[in-house]
Amino acid sequence: MLISGMVSCSSSPTTGDTASSDGRTEVEFWTMQLSPDFDEYFNTLIAAFEANNPTLAVRWVDVPWSAMESKILTAVSAGTAPDVVNLNPNFASQLASRDAWLNLDTVVTPELRSTYLPNIWQASTLGDTSFGLPWYLTTRVTIYNRSLLAAAGIDTPPTNYGELATLAQALKDKTGKYAFFATFVPEDSAEVLESLVQMGVTLVDDQGQAAFVSDAGRSAFQYWVDLYQKGLLPQEVLTQGHRRAIELYQAGETAILASSPEFLNSIAINAPTIAAVSAASPQISGTTGKKNVAVMNLVVPQDVAQRGAEHTAAAVQFALYVTNSENQLAFAKAANVLPSTAQALADYQTSLGMADPPTADPPDDAAPNGTPDTTAQTSDSVAQARLVSATQIGEAEVLVPAMTDVNLLQKAIYENLQAAMLGQKTVDQALESAAATWNSRR
Repeated sequence: MLISGMVSCSSSPTTGDTASSDGRTEVEFWTMQLSPDFDEYFNTLIAAFEANNPTLAVRWVDVPWSAMESKILTAVSAGTAPDVVNLNPNFASQLASRDAWLNLDTVVTPELRSTYLPNIWQASTLGDTSFGLPWYLTTRVTIYNRSLLAAAGIDTPPTNYGELATLAQALKDKTGKYAFFATFVPEDSAEVLESLVQMGVTLVDDQGQAAFVSDAGRSAFQYWVDLYQKGLLPQEVLTQGHRRAIELYQAGETAILASSPEFLNSIAINAPTIAAVSAASPQISGTTGKKNVAVMNLVVPQDVAQRGAEHTAAAVQFALYVTNSENQLAFAKAANVLPSTAQALADYQTSLGMADPPTADPPDDAAPNGTPDTTAQTSDSVAQARLVSATQIGEAEVLVPAMTDVNLLQKAIYENLQAAMLGQKTVDQALESAAATWNSRR
């Protein structure tokens, strides 16, 4: 698909060329599953960049989410990586440890770096090296079923894991249903791993060794073991992923779902009766009060440096352009995500606050025929959830820092937690075994 001059979007990336057919320096830009929903945004963005930089051309390639890791690994290994790539810090850090990305500290001034939220910038650092520019953010909110909370005799949604356990017991006792679903499948969501940090657990020490064999670690492991052994978690938490959490919430079988604000729109489509009784509150946390944020970033492969100083400068210039405050604000509004620069975030929060924020429980609006107006209710709920998300971003952080082999850390902890939940190991044995597995990975 031809977009603007030499700009094109394709799902079949090809790399290696450094100049367009008309002699301009070409910057190849890969994103993850943002086309076709945001074609208009990127068409406009790239056209404006090219107009201001007539010697540069941008070729936009959108890669399916499921294919990005294998494609970028292949391209980096072959020396044919694109010039700017949209990744997340956890995956990018795996290649950062192999020196695959340009050290941005050498090309981004301290003044420019200071425009980004400092806790978010830190998410794309490994050791003392910055390997990525923060782009868009999402924070989980707590989507809850008001009817099920009322059935459990609970007036307000839980704010911490202690209150969540109380709700789980009350709801099971009074309705036989579960409060929530959290997966312990090693290859799936990191939500449980993040919960340990929220409960005060230090995952690894400064030398990269396991640090979770501690009082906080025992308490956190015991929390999940107790919930499972008391029958307050569905048995399939050991075998099914986050998709099951969505299915159960939409079926009215669980009271709580941790997700993004926009998921309320999906609930309205898939389960309108559940959407009508759904509202949003801040993310559940532990004793630390920490809240998680998911970061998407832009990295510049080291391959670019082999194409010359001019090409490197063009790649960095475009990456900074995509992530400047003006363009981040525009994308945040288009995609209903959060920006990662201080100015864009302040402007976005202001835009959300222009209208009177909805109440914690959206009103039971009715259409003219007297039936519930689920469209109006959903609109109110989504607006409320966006406001919650934007408000809590100031205290949110990446709970699991960028580190090599973080997937192996999650696997070691989840597999041993499962063993403790099934009574195959004590909590202490599970902790020690997880630590030994992690520490002996190499």
